Amino acid sequence: MDVRGAQVTEDKMKIARQFIQALPHARALGMELVAFQEGTAEIRMPYDEKLIGDPETGVIHGGAVSALMDTCGGAAVMSHPEAGGTATIDLRIDYMRAATPGQAIRARAECYHVTRNVAFVRATATDDDDENPVASATGAFTLEVKR
Repeated sequence: MDVRGAQVTEDKMKIARQFIQALPHARALGMELVAFQEGTAEIRMPYDEKLIGDPETGVIHGGAVSALMDTCGGAAVMSHPEAGGTATIDLRIDYMRAATPGQAIRARAECYHVTRNVAFVRATATDDDDENPVASATGAFTLEVKR
């Protein structure tokens, strides 16, 4: 990649970080963009007792996991070279197991196909056990093409 290409990537990552921090829910959940490459993104959400859905087990509420995966899917779309803005059209999440109490949750998303107006994304959420996902998702997002 030439120097100009590297600068474009850094600029886009800066914009994505600013965008995520501008989302009130992302700030409230402590989301942090940790990876952002062409067509992919990774966001980390730290364990927080305010997000517990079951006080007896200390497990994070599924709604927080859902918000993390949705935000990460949108970030993956934003990382696509042709993408401008985006919004969620549809998101299907399959919860596979409870996240381990005390552990951060990471979502990784890939924008694997785009049409003129729609981007398609796959995402996985894990805690420290990368081999056994907490949840997986597929989604469709609007694709606003830069001009």
